Amino acid sequence: MQYDSISWQRAWEYPAFRVKLISGLIILAGILVFVPDFFLYIQVREGIILNDWVLNAFPVSDVSPYIFLMLYPFMALMIWRMVEKTVFCITGLWAYIFLCLGRMITIYLIPLEPPIGILHLEDPFSVFFYGTELITKDLFFSGHTATLFLIALCLEQKWEKYLAFAATAVLAVLLMVQRVHYTADILAAPVFSYLFWLLGKRIAKI
Repeated sequence: MQYDSISWQRAWEYPAFRVKLISGLIILAGILVFVPDFFLYIQVREGIILNDWVLNAFPVSDVSPYIFLMLYPFMALMIWRMVEKTVFCITGLWAYIFLCLGRMITIYLIPLEPPIGILHLEDPFSVFFYGTELITKDLFFSGHTATLFLIALCLEQKWEKYLAFAATAVLAVLLMVQRVHYTADILAAPVFSYLFWLLGKRIAKI
């Protein structure tokens, strides 16, 4: 069932829509409750350090403000578009759920130590995922890159998509300058995001 052309009030009349929306919100809330403990476990276990010659070619600098400038305006735009369109909301909600779950699985399966020279990323919203602890081993794959690339995939207006894709490229470089991710973390993120976007679209169409 598609909900693009109908209002939220009309969409709410469909049981399938209510199930997708409510169950998605419950699952996302559960993830937010669980992830701080998950990342605490990840942070104390031992991992491996990669010899990343591509990363080593980048200068090292604290570019935290620019990273947020690339990401959070598009997150706000994404939320606005989700409020506007019902099918967009279901696609984005479930794609992000798959992203969060997929990232937890890959981080668990691939234990890594942070890159040498990492600079702490001052993210004011990290408390929602990490609590108050400093987390540096949430590496494969990059959550910032994956989230912004997913937003670019979801956005429907061409100028918004192109701008979001360009911001993703800039964000990827900034994350490497900040030394918070390996090259593999960055390159893998769009691949996973594309898969999760397809799954989100599938959920919206059922």
